[in-house]
Amino acid sequence: MYHQDIVYGRVLGAGLLADIASPDDGGPFPVILDVHGGRWIRSSKSNRDTAIDVQQWSGLGFFAMDIDYRLVTCTPAPACYQDMQCAIRWVHAHAEQYNLDVDRIFLIGMSCGGHMVSLAATLGDGKFARTGGWEDQSNDFRAVISSAGAYDLIKLDWGAGWMPIGESWDSARAYGSPITHVSAETKPLLIVHSDTDRSCPIQQALEMADALSKAGAPFEFRHYTDRGHMGITDEVIEASIAFIEKVCNNETLSGTRVDID
Repeated sequence: MYHQDIVYGRVLGAGLLADIASPDDGGPFPVILDVHGGRWIRSSKSNRDTAIDVQQWSGLGFFAMDIDYRLVTCTPAPACYQDMQCAIRWVHAHAEQYNLDVDRIFLIGMSCGGHMVSLAATLGDGKFARTGGWEDQSNDFRAVISSAGAYDLIKLDWGAGWMPIGESWDSARAYGSPITHVSAETKPLLIVHSDTDRSCPIQQALEMADALSKAGAPFEFRHYTDRGHMGITDEVIEASIAFIEKVCNNETLSGTRVDID
């Protein structure tokens, strides 16, 4: 099954679109929900440099969902984050229709997508209102994969794009930073990052891993030397599947850092 441009939510009359795919037989299916990169200002679910291929993931046995969201060039933050949360609720609302296992919902994102899925892992709804629909549904999920993600917007040059209306810039960026909300209750998180990332410096990942370790939160860190600003490559997919299997098997995630040349 494969569908493009389904409407997963509506805001002010405009539809929020997603591509979905799943195996034709079997189930209930685990879910992988992807949030594309692009610094919240550009790109889309159709850009294979910043988003997953849902058909590739359905071939791996997943119900895969790749979303577009409101970009900050049109609607200021946290609209993009609220749209992602709406998509998670859509999954819960449509679990019976698509034969989905809501105990195995996984979020994946790169760059600003990694930022948003990591914020979901540490904050959840927080103070942000539910918008787009399915407000009475759960937005729970199992774990998160963040490739080349941003974790501290105050220390990131393009973190300036996170500018909610009517709020202090620094306090808004601090609240929008996953590292601010790390606790022992943080959802399991796989961090994937490279030393040669010029968009999200490696220090973002190092400090996030340190915060997670100090909080006793479950995570793993795959640390590469020369992969640049890492999209969801085959290498990342392989690491993600291994991580998902560990989470599903309830294996302990003890903050392992794996250094890869």
